[in-house]
Amino acid sequence: MAGSSTVLSDSSLISRLDRTLLPIERATALLSGLAAFSLMFLAAYSVAGRQLDRTFLAPLFDSIGLMDGPLPGYVDYIETLMPLIAILGVSYVQREGGHIRMDILVGRLHGRALWLFEFITVLCMLILVVALVWGSWAHFDRSFDCARPLCSRDSSIDIGIPIWPSKLVVPVALAVLLARLLLQLAAYGRAFVLNVASPAAVPLIQSVAEQAAAEAEQLKEDSK
Repeated sequence: MAGSSTVLSDSSLISRLDRTLLPIERATALLSGLAAFSLMFLAAYSVAGRQLDRTFLAPLFDSIGLMDGPLPGYVDYIETLMPLIAILGVSYVQREGGHIRMDILVGRLHGRALWLFEFITVLCMLILVVALVWGSWAHFDRSFDCARPLCSRDSSIDIGIPIWPSKLVVPVALAVLLARLLLQLAAYGRAFVLNVASPAAVPLIQSVAEQAAAEAEQLKEDSK
C-alpha cells in the first residue's frame, strides 16, 4: 500500500462508524509499536548488563542494583509482549488494506464483480475470526481465576509473570478486528447492491501508477 490511505469517507452511517472505530485501531496499533520498542529496550538492557558484568564497573553497578548481569526473566518478558506485537495492530492494517492479497486477480475485477468477490472474502474472514475470538476467550478464561494469587492459574516459568493479561490481548484485538470486518462486509454489500463505484469505509485497490503518485505525494508532504 502507498503511504496515504485509500479509504474514502462520506456522510453515510457506515463511514461514520468507520471514523469512530479508527481511533481505537490507531490506539491498538500504537500499543503494538510501543511493545516492540520495549522489547528492543529490554534486549539492549540485557546485553549491556551482561557486558558490564565483565568490566571494572561491575562493583559500582552491583552496589546500586543496576545492570549487574543479564536481565532476569528476559525470555518471560518476550513471551508476555509477543501477543501485543503480533496481533494488536491487525485491525488497523485490515482497515488500510495492508495485508497480503492476490491483487493480480482482484485487480482485474471491476464493479459488482469486485464488490461480490470482496464481500465473500471478508465473510470468510469474519467466520474465521468469530471462531478465533471464541477459542482465544476460552483460552484466557482457563488462565484467569481471581481466587488465586494475581488472579492467575498459570505463570511464566522463570520469574512467574501472570500469563492471563497476554492471553486477554488476543480476544480483545480480534474483537476489534471483528467490528472492522462487520463494517467492511456492510460496505461491500452496499456497494454491490447499489453498484457504487468508490464505496466508503473500505480500502480501494490502487493501480501501480496510482500507488507511485500517492507515494510521491507523501514524500512531498514529508519534505515540507
